[in-house]
Order: sequence, then structure tokens, then C-alpha cells
Amino acid sequence: MQSLKHFLLALQFFTRIPITGALAAWVGFSPAMLRASAAHFPGVGWVVGAVAAGVYGLLCWYLPPVAGITWVAAVFSTIATVLLTGGFHEDGLADVADGLGGSHQRERALEIMKDSRIGAFGAMALVLALLAKVSLLAVLGQLSLGGALLALFLAHVASRTWPLLTIRWLPHVGDAAGSKSKPLADQISTAALLTGALWCGLALALALMGAHATAPHWLGTLQDGARASTALWWGVAGSALGWALVHGQLQRRLQGFTGDGLGAAQQVSEIGFYLAMALAMGSR
Repeated sequence: MQSLKHFLLALQFFTRIPITGALAAWVGFSPAMLRASAAHFPGVGWVVGAVAAGVYGLLCWYLPPVAGITWVAAVFSTIATVLLTGGFHEDGLADVADGLGGSHQRERALEIMKDSRIGAFGAMALVLALLAKVSLLAVLGQLSLGGALLALFLAHVASRTWPLLTIRWLPHVGDAAGSKSKPLADQISTAALLTGALWCGLALALALMGAHATAPHWLGTLQDGARASTALWWGVAGSALGWALVHGQLQRRLQGFTGDGLGAAQQVSEIGFYLAMALAMGSR
């Protein structure tokens, strides 16, 4: 029951899903609980990924089978995730881009990141990130509808797993008084890391099972399923590389992480998943 409370708290913190009234009273809140809820960030990815895949799949199923259908599905599945999360991670990406792009000095970069206004670097990063996601999801859908749905689900889980390592390995350097992520920074336990890895491992196992479905409307032949499985592994590797790029910048430029940094890591990791999987599925 305590794990369920921690999961619901993570869902409340990272999505717009209402946890109110008697349910909120039952869940409760404390900095210690928020710290423990970090283990369930990949579990939030299950919810967001399932919604994104559901919107994508339903639109591809019900819209007329014309050219460009996957672009429509990609746009609206992305809209669904932004509405569900409140653009929480996208906002973090924009702030980090403004901070790191606006100054080479650590303290000045942190100061810029606290500014709620979006600058040129943040606007460019946000637009390019959304374009990258939409275009890659459209490509994945053209290669395989089933592959796109599996990618959407697993990418949201994996991209919320890798940042747990950033919390583990780097100190928090944001404004301790005003930062909502500060309770996460004291230390993430080994047990929490293992719980996060379990969420991700179960999602990967489920996706691999789906990759071997043989119905023609899903992935086609078993050979296609095996190819999709390989592509999923490449996607996981791509998400790890995307996270590592942001983690390295946070370590080198800020000597630590902020809540915005975690959001940026999630976004780049998600894009890395789609890119690597598209490259693997499109290879001859």
C-alpha cells in the first residue's frame, strides 16, 4: 500500500491527473514520500506512454487511409502527452537551453534557468524537439504501425528511468528554497533505483512480447517481429545516449542537476529512442 501511495504521488507530481479529495488525503505528502516516489517515475511513463500510443493507434485506425495519416497521429499523440503532463518536461528543456546557451558562467546560467520567461535558445530547443518527435513518430508509423505504438509506450518509460541515475550521481544545485525537485536530491536509494529498473524491465518485456505478434495489421510476419525486437533494443540504447548527452552537460557546466535538467534529460532521451529505433527499422 505504501508503494501505491508513492506511485500516486509521482503521478500527481508529474501529470495533470487529479489526485484530490479523499484519495489525496489517503496518499498524503511529505518530502520523504516525494523522495521515495522517484522510484515510480518510470511507472508514470507507463501511463503517459499508454495514452500516447492509444491516441496514435485510434487515429490511424479511424482516419481515412490516406497519405499523411501518421503525421496527424503523431501530432495529436504529442498534444495528448503535453496536455497530460502539462508540458512539465518540455518547460525544463527550454529552461536548460536558455541557461546553458545564454551564459558560460555557472551561476549566471542557473540564474537564467530560474527566469520564467522563455528566451531564444529555449524557443529554438522547444520547437526543434517537438518537430523531431512528431517527424520521427510519423516515420515510425509509416514503417510499422505496431512499431510506432511500441516505441511510444517504451520510450516514455525508458526516458523516465535514465534520469534516476542523474539524481543518484549528481548533487542538486538549484534554488533549495524554491525548487520543487529539491526533496528528490538528498539521495535516491539503491532500492528506489531497482524499483525504477523493474518498471522499465517489465515495460521492455511487454514491448518485446508485442513485437512478436504476427497479426498482419500489427507487425506482419515473425521475421518482422524479430526485426522490431532488435529495433526496440536499439531504441533503449538511443534513449541512454540521449540521457548521457544531457547528463554530461549538467555535470560539466553546472556540476549538478536541477529539476529543469531532469526534464531536459527526459526529453532528449525520448527523442533518442525514436531516432535510434527509426534508424534500426529503416536499415536494409
